[in-house]
Order: sequence, then structure tokens, then C-alpha cells
Amino acid sequence: MITTYFSITNHQLGMEELLREEFGCKEIRSIAGKSGGLNSDGSVYSLDGEKVFVKRNSAEGSRTMYEGEYLSLTKLDQTQVIKVPKPIKLFNRGNMTFFVMEYLPFYSLRHEKAGSLGEKLAQLHLYNQNLGLLAAKNQCFVGKSTQYVDKFGFDAATCCGFIPMSNEWNENWLTFYATNRLKAQIDLVVSTYQAHDVANLWSEVEWILPKLFPVDLKITPSLLHGDFWEDNVGIIGDEPCVFDPGSYYGHSEFDLALSRLNDGFPPGFYEAYHKLIPKQPGFENRQKAYMLFHTLNRWNHFGSGYKERAVTLMKTLLRTNL
Repeated sequence: MITTYFSITNHQLGMEELLREEFGCKEIRSIAGKSGGLNSDGSVYSLDGEKVFVKRNSAEGSRTMYEGEYLSLTKLDQTQVIKVPKPIKLFNRGNMTFFVMEYLPFYSLRHEKAGSLGEKLAQLHLYNQNLGLLAAKNQCFVGKSTQYVDKFGFDAATCCGFIPMSNEWNENWLTFYATNRLKAQIDLVVSTYQAHDVANLWSEVEWILPKLFPVDLKITPSLLHGDFWEDNVGIIGDEPCVFDPGSYYGHSEFDLALSRLNDGFPPGFYEAYHKLIPKQPGFENRQKAYMLFHTLNRWNHFGSGYKERAVTLMKTLLRTNL
């Protein structure tokens, strides 16, 4: 079954006129084939024969969310490693933000294609490292879009869900991750749910985190998808594709944690990935630290039903490093 990214409301009035104004098209048609999603309304349109997907959202912060996704898709597309919908245009009408991108008629990922997806994700994670090796060899950079990135972060805030994440550049991955990801989520659950017991646990976890990242563990910034799970991947033709990214430059292992938290990928995916990027010592413990972010993030999105899992992960990390 062909799917698209988000559900669409029945309120189509004015969309054709709006798109005609933005793109100067003569013929605009709304096309069937929509499915549900979390954050936005969306629909497929034909603009003078070219199919596009239009997402829209009027919630506070939607412009920030879409700006991050636009830049994420742009950077992922520039690598030419893995298929993504090309971003086309971002604009506002009143308090409504619209994001127009290429339409990809993708299918759900099939098990026999999981290995291909794992290989593509590993190649994506190695892309920036290979740029660094090339730059060192040639003592030059070739084009702005292919410059090696030597820090962790991104040029825009991005979202994993609908909560913006700070991507201020940092030379140290552990500092970036502890501050911009874990502590930011902890602060949010404390302020929203008065979870002071979790804040106390965090003070202990924060102290032992460096043990998960020994000095001899080399972490090169990788361009991440950032929200990598089974509902954000698919197949177009015989080629894997990904969408709905919340990208930034981080540790390659981070992208694997959400996929493992959901158990959404078959073994062939991981086997293919680790052929190109073998597991480093301490991998499993770091996965727990990365799963902690996703569990806290779900708590902040969906409620305190995730508290027990978050507390369990934190206590497991503490036991592991006694």
C-alpha cells in the first residue's frame, strides 16, 4: 500500500488558490492517497503535472519545526547517499506555516530491503568522515555543500517530534549530548510534571556519563537523520528512502537507538550497518544512554506513562557504571 507522510483534514477550501498564488501554476489538482501522522496536516497536489506534498501546521513553533526539517532534507539530499524528498518551499499565511516538498510514492520497508537500508544509513554516517579524509589528502575543500564538519550541532534547531532541540555548535560530543539533549529533556519533565525524583537521578547519571565515552573512543561528527524509526523510512522502487528528519551532526550510534527502542527493524538491517561501521567497545551501554533521550522525549510528548521506563534506564546506567 502506498503511503504518504501525514493525515489531511477535509478543509481544502482555498488551498488550490494559495498554491496557484505561490507557484504561478495553471493547473492544480488535489490527489488522493493520504495517511495519518502526528504533527501536521498534509496532502498531495499536482502542480502543472508535478506531484508535491504539502504539510501545514498552525501550532506555535511550527515555523521552527519546518525550518529545521527543510534544512535537514537539504543536507541529506546534498550527500546523494540516501533518497529523501527534495524540499521546495516554506511559507506562511497568517499563523499557518506551509512546507512544500517533492512527493515520493513510497511503500513500507520490506524485510528483504532492510539490509540495503542499513548499508545506506552507514554510508550516510560515514559521509562526513570521508570528506575529512579527502580534505586531508587534497588539502582543500570542493564546494560549500561538501565541506567537512568538525563540530557537533547544526545551523538550525530541529525537532524529534514537535519539541525544538537546540543545536548550538560544540567541539565536544559528550557536552553537546548531555546538555542539548538529556538535560534539556530532564528540565522539561521537571517543569511540566514536577518530577524532582528524576532530576535527582539525573544528577547521578550526569556524573557517570563520561565513563561511557572513554578518551580513546573517537567520535567523528556524522550527519544524522535524528528521528530514525520504522515510520520514517520506506522503499521507492527498489531504493530505500527516509523522511521527517530532525538532523544534526552527532554520534552515529545515536540514530540506531530509536530503531532498537521500537524493535522496528529486522536483524538484516543491523548486520548490514555494522559491516560498514563495527560496534565499538561500550556500544550497548551508550545505546542505553541514547535510548534515555528518546524515552524522555516521549514522556514530554505523550505523558508520564513513560516515566517508569525512563527511571529504569537511568538506574540501569548507574548500576552498569558502579
